[in-house]
Amino acid sequence: MVSLIVAHADQNVIGFKGSMPWHLPDDLKHVKRLTEGNTIVMGRKTYDSIGRPLPNRRNVVMTRDKNFTAEGVDIIHSVDDIKSLDGKVFIFGGSNIYKETMHLVDEMYVTRIYETFGGDTFFPEYDISEWTVSDRETGEVNTRNKYPHEFIHYVRKTQS
Repeated sequence: MVSLIVAHADQNVIGFKGSMPWHLPDDLKHVKRLTEGNTIVMGRKTYDSIGRPLPNRRNVVMTRDKNFTAEGVDIIHSVDDIKSLDGKVFIFGGSNIYKETMHLVDEMYVTRIYETFGGDTFFPEYDISEWTVSDRETGEVNTRNKYPHEFIHYVRKTQS
């Protein structure tokens, strides 16, 4: 199964100048809970913005750079390589990886942040009619999580 995990704000903003333009600790906990013990696939820019492999999960970097190496990560060079990864796989970003893999995704875990931020990196548009909401939870706004948000689990509708 291929899953996708993303946090995006209004206008599908996911990043600005190599990082997320918000701080939302509850989303980070959500991501950790879902991805630990599984495989995450990210692009090189996303890996560079994190700066290290995330613990307790298999970290895979997809890059066209045949010379790229990083300690503690596996390297793949094409979308087709994702199909050979074992277990539950989460597409982890960034924008180009999301675009290139959207057709493979069976489910999406979306943290929807109801706030407008400046951004230079965006989650691709998708046809909501291809998806069913499996679960939806409103996130708590508090002193640490200052933006209205919700956690939405979408499952791709089966083709008939």
